[in-house]
Amino acid sequence: MARDALRCLREDLLTGAFAFRPLPALSGDRPLLRRLPDAVRGPVRRLPHLAVVALALLLMFVEVADGYHDEGNAFLRALLLGVPLVLVLFRPVGAFWLSIAGLFVVVLFIGSSWSTWPWTVAAFVAHLVLMLIVAARSRTRVAAHLWWVTALAGWAATEMGAQGYGTNSFAMAVVSGLALVFLLCLRGWRDSRRQVVEQVAVAEEERSRRTLLEERTTIARELHDVVAHHMSVVAIQAEAAPYRVQDPPEELVAALAGIRENAVTALTELRRVLGVVRADLPADLDEWGPEAPQPTLAELDDLLANVRRAGLEVESVTTGRVRTLPQGVELSAYRIVQEALSNALRHAPGAAARIELGYVPMGLGLRIVNGPPDGLAKASSGGEGVAGAGHGLLGMRERAAMLGGELTAEATDDGGFVVEAFLPGERSESVEAAAEAGTVTGGGGAC
Repeated sequence: MARDALRCLREDLLTGAFAFRPLPALSGDRPLLRRLPDAVRGPVRRLPHLAVVALALLLMFVEVADGYHDEGNAFLRALLLGVPLVLVLFRPVGAFWLSIAGLFVVVLFIGSSWSTWPWTVAAFVAHLVLMLIVAARSRTRVAAHLWWVTALAGWAATEMGAQGYGTNSFAMAVVSGLALVFLLCLRGWRDSRRQVVEQVAVAEEERSRRTLLEERTTIARELHDVVAHHMSVVAIQAEAAPYRVQDPPEELVAALAGIRENAVTALTELRRVLGVVRADLPADLDEWGPEAPQPTLAELDDLLANVRRAGLEVESVTTGRVRTLPQGVELSAYRIVQEALSNALRHAPGAAARIELGYVPMGLGLRIVNGPPDGLAKASSGGEGVAGAGHGLLGMRERAAMLGGELTAEATDDGGFVVEAFLPGERSESVEAAAEAGTVTGGGGAC
C-alpha cells in the first residue's frame, strides 16, 4: 500500500510537475458572455486570470503592511506567496511545490513577524487558494495528495519553529480539508448534472431514431404492397397475353415469359428486403396485422367519419379536378392527413380542423389546419408517434421526401397548428386490362 501510494504521488505531483498547463478562459457559449459586445467579451473571458492576479497583489500588499517594521523580510515573504499564486495559472503543480518551498525558506532563513507559525495570514490564504485551483484542475486523488503533503509540511515547519508562536498548521489541515471536500462535492454534483443532461440528450436522440426507424419500416411495408400490386399485374398480364392472341410468334412468347420471370424474381427480392427491414425491428414495433390493401384518398371520408366520432369537428374542401394519382402518392397523402388529425385530437382537444386538398397538374397539395385547444391537452407519453416531442412529424416529412415533395409544419398566430405539403405525381396509367381479366382485386395480398 505504501509503495502504491508513493507511486500515485510520483505520478500526480512529481512527474511533469512544471509542465505548462495554462488555465483556460471562460467558455464563449455562456449565456452571459453571448450578450456582451465582441470588444468586451474577450477580456471578460479572462476574468478568472485577472481575479487570481488581483488576489496575489492584494495578499502581497497585506504581507508587506503587516511587516512594516521589517520591510526587507516582509517584501521577500510577499514574493514567496505571490509568485506561486500567479504561477498556478500556467504551471499548477509546480506552483504548489514552489509554495511549499517558500514556506520552508521563511521558516529556516527569514522568520515570521506574525503571531502565528508557520503561515502568516496572507500566506495561509494564498496557499489555500492555490491548493483549490490545483485540485479543481486535476483528478480527484490529487486533492488527497495535496492535503497530506500540506499537512506534513505544516507539521514539519511547526517543529522547526521557535517557541512562543501559536501554530496554525492544524488550522490549515482542517480548513484545507473541508475546502477540498466541498470542492470535490461541487465538482461531483456538476459532473452528475452534465451526465444527466448527456443521457437525456442520448435518450432523446435514440427515441427519435427509434421513431424514425418505425416510420421508415412502415413506409417500406406500404411501398412493398404498392409495388407488389403492380408487379403482380405485370406478371399476370405477361402470362395471360399469349392466350389472347391466336398463334403468337415464338419470340413474343419467349419475351413475355422473360417478363413474367423477371417480375416474379422482383417480387421475391422485394419480400426478402422487406423481411430484412422488419427483422431489424424490436418485437414490440412489429405489430402489423395480416396483409391488407393500403388506404387511398378514396377512403378519406371514412377516416373523417371516425375522427368526427372521436370528437373532432373537421371539414374537408377539395379544389381542382379530382383524378387518380399514383398509389404511393395517395397512400402518403392519406397517412399525412391521418397523422395531422391524430395530432389535432391529441394536442388540441375541442378545436376545429380543416382539410384542403388541391389537385394541380404537377401533383397534390395538402393543408391541414386546426385551431387552438379549448381544453387541457394530453401530456406527452413518448409512445407511438412520440406525442409532444415532434417525432410524429418525422414520418410525415419522410413520406413527403420519399416522393420528392415538401412538407412544413408550424404553429399559427392564433395558437393552432398547420401542416402543408406538396406531393408531386403524374396521373397513373390505368390497369383496365388486368381489371377486365379479373386478376386485380386489391393491394399487397397479391404478394
